[in-house]
Amino acid sequence: MAIADIQKNAKTKMEHSVEAFKHNLTKIRTGRASTALLDTIHVEYYGSMVPLSQVANVSLIDARTISVQPWEKNMAAKVEKAIRESDLGLNPASMGDLIRVPMPPMSEERRKEMTKIVRAEGESAKVVIRNLRRDANEAAKKMVKDKEASEDELKRAEAEVQKLTDKQIAEIDALVAAKEQDIMAV
Repeated sequence: MAIADIQKNAKTKMEHSVEAFKHNLTKIRTGRASTALLDTIHVEYYGSMVPLSQVANVSLIDARTISVQPWEKNMAAKVEKAIRESDLGLNPASMGDLIRVPMPPMSEERRKEMTKIVRAEGESAKVVIRNLRRDANEAAKKMVKDKEASEDELKRAEAEVQKLTDKQIAEIDALVAAKEQDIMAV
């Protein structure tokens, strides 16, 4: 493995970590409706638990209401129950074969709690990025120790990995700031 491979590997892993962080942010509720909010809900379907998106069409009616339309009429009650019993604090209302899920307005206290959660998730993502930097630097140092690379290559690699780390951490900070603003704006 060459130093370039170590850098490429670190870059790929860091980018995956940022993507995972973005995905985690979609699960954090703001006052605005988002279909991604229901991605974690599973419904019993013929004896097995399946994601909600596999038994119903999930879409937005407006900025504060999600519509869930089960593909089979007999699934409506199960879908409504699964949404109600989730830990999201949502109260779905059935209207025939359409289930409306209004987003309750968030209190000031809940907004502050959500921003703390967002910051904690951001800090966790930064720790992952820093750990990847450390792993890449250790791998490069091992190559120098094993006489597979020079000290100059090590210094260049460490500088490159640090630039990459700074870029990813700045992206995480920007995502956290945007999500906090989203929470406070509604």
